[in-house]
Order: sequence, then C-alpha cells, then structure tokens
Amino acid sequence: MQNDPLWKLRHALAGVGLALLLSVPIAAALGSALGDALGGTYGWRAGVYSGLLLYVVAGAFVLFTKVARHETRPLSAPRVGLWLASLWLWPGLLLAAPKVRPADPPPPAPPSPPSL
Repeated sequence: MQNDPLWKLRHALAGVGLALLLSVPIAAALGSALGDALGGTYGWRAGVYSGLLLYVVAGAFVLFTKVARHETRPLSAPRVGLWLASLWLWPGLLLAAPKVRPADPPPPAPPSPPSL
C-alpha cells in the first residue's frame, strides 16, 4: 500500500474533495444572491451558479496539480479551511507562482589547439 501513488496523495485528495463538497452550497448561495442582483430571474441564478461551479471545479484541478505532491500533513479542520479558501482564490496561486527560467546555456567550449 505504501508504494501506491494514490496512497501518497491521500491527504491532498481528501482535502480537495472536502473543499469541493463544501463549495457546492457556497456556490449555490452566491449564485442565488448574485443572480438576483444581476437579473432577478431563474436563468440568471442558474447561469451564475453554473459559472461558479465551473470556476470551483477548474480551481480544484489547478490546486490539486500544483500542490498535491507537496501535501503530506494529515487532514484537519484548519487544513480543510485552507483548502477551501485556496479553492476559491486559485487564480492568485497561478499569479504568485514563481516563474521558471530556462536553464543557462553551457559556456562555450575552449578552442581546440591547431593540429600539426
């Protein structure tokens, strides 16, 4: 079981899964409030809710791919809260990510001595 790659990712899988589960009612409440404020019709509420769900699912994918291999701490209520906040603020994770520079090219080889 220790060699199973999913076992090594169990804390990240559980964290992102619980955060996604908790995000569904949050997206519903926000979708209802924003939909009423923007258009006041069922179509607006459903559209805003769908957009928020798409945003959160995309965030779950981005968050999991960025931090899953580094997540080793056991799951706790504060960790789930951190996952939940990160799930809603995931564009900041992309913007704050360190830029990877290409490796410096190797120095040029010294000239070879003339042959006699």
